[in-house]
Amino acid sequence: MLVADFDFELPEALIALRPASPRESARLLVVKPGEGLEDQTVADLPGLLRSGDALVFNDTRVIPARLFGERRREESVIRVEAILHRRAAPDSWTAFMRPGKRLKVGDRIRFGQREDRACSASGLDATVSAKGEGGELSLVFDISGVDLDLAVAAIGEMPLPPYIASKRAEDDQDRTDYQTVYAREDGSVAAPTAGLHFTPALLEAIAARGVSSHFVTLHVGAGTFLPVKTDVVAEHRMHAEFGVVSPETASALNAVRAAGGRIVCVGTTSLRLLESATDEAGVIAPFADDTAIFITPGYRFRAADVLMTNFHLPKSTLFMLVSAFAGQETMKAAYGHAIDTGYRFYSYGDSSLLMRAA
Repeated sequence: MLVADFDFELPEALIALRPASPRESARLLVVKPGEGLEDQTVADLPGLLRSGDALVFNDTRVIPARLFGERRREESVIRVEAILHRRAAPDSWTAFMRPGKRLKVGDRIRFGQREDRACSASGLDATVSAKGEGGELSLVFDISGVDLDLAVAAIGEMPLPPYIASKRAEDDQDRTDYQTVYAREDGSVAAPTAGLHFTPALLEAIAARGVSSHFVTLHVGAGTFLPVKTDVVAEHRMHAEFGVVSPETASALNAVRAAGGRIVCVGTTSLRLLESATDEAGVIAPFADDTAIFITPGYRFRAADVLMTNFHLPKSTLFMLVSAFAGQETMKAAYGHAIDTGYRFYSYGDSSLLMRAA
C-alpha cells in the first residue's frame, strides 16, 4: 500500500479551531459498512448503543508540555521551543525541539523565556543529554519528580495540535477544552480527542441505557502529530507510547464480550491499547507496557467492535486505522460526505461512530 492511497482534499475552512459548545452538540456521523451513513449528534449516542455494551475511555490527562526558552552557548543565544514527548526518568524527558538541528549534546537551556523576553516563572534549566534518530532530544532537568511536574505546569502551555497552534495562540480556555472531563492520569502531550465530546450528563445518560464505562490509560506522545514521511505504508515506524489495562478492566471487558455485548472504543488510543492487550483468541489480558502498534487495512481486529473517533488528517496513520476498521472505500465515502455536508475536522471537530466491517 502507498501512503498516497490515503490522501484526500480537505477545505481549510473545515478545520475546527474551537470545540462545539456544549460538547455533546457536536455532529456525529454514524458509519455502517454495507448499509450507509447517518447524520446524528453526539447527544444521540445513548440511543445508538445497546444495553450490555461497554464503552472504553482513555483517562490520560494532558500536561502543559509546550515549553519556550533559550539556549545559551558562549555569546550565541537562540530561542527554542520544546514539546515534551515521553517521561524517561523522574528528572528527564524526551522532547521534539525547534530548532533541533542547532542543538548539541551538552547544551544548557533555560525554559520560561518567551519571545517577548518576559520570563513567565523563575526559570527551568535543563541539559541536552542525547539526540535520537527520530528527531527526539533527551533533556535532563536540574530538578526532578513532583518539583519538575509543578515547574512544567507553571511555565508550560497546552500543546495544541500544529493545525490549531499555527492559526491562533493557546489561551486559558484551552486548559479546559483540551481535556476530557474524566482525565485523571497525568502524562499525555495530546488529548484523546474523541473523549472531548463527553459531559457528566452524557455519561449519566449512557449509564441509564445499561451501558457500562471502563477506563484504560495510554499516554499520547507528540509523535501523533508527525507526518508519515515514507511513500510505502509498511515502511513507516510508529513512536512507542506507554499504556495500562488493569486486571479489573480486562476481566470486566472479557465478561462483556462473553455475554454478547459490544466493546465500543472511544478514540483510536483506547482501541490501539486494547488491540495490543488482546490475544489471537480475543481474550484481553492485563497490560502495562509500551505499544507501537500500527493498524492498516488487512489487520484483523481482536477486541474492538465499534469505534468513536474524530475526523483525521489525510495520509495519517489514524486515517489508515479507520480505513482498516470500517473499510477503505467506506471511509473514503464517509469523509467525502463529511466534507460535502460541512463536518468540522480534527481535534476540536465533530465525531464519527464506526461499525466494524465484516
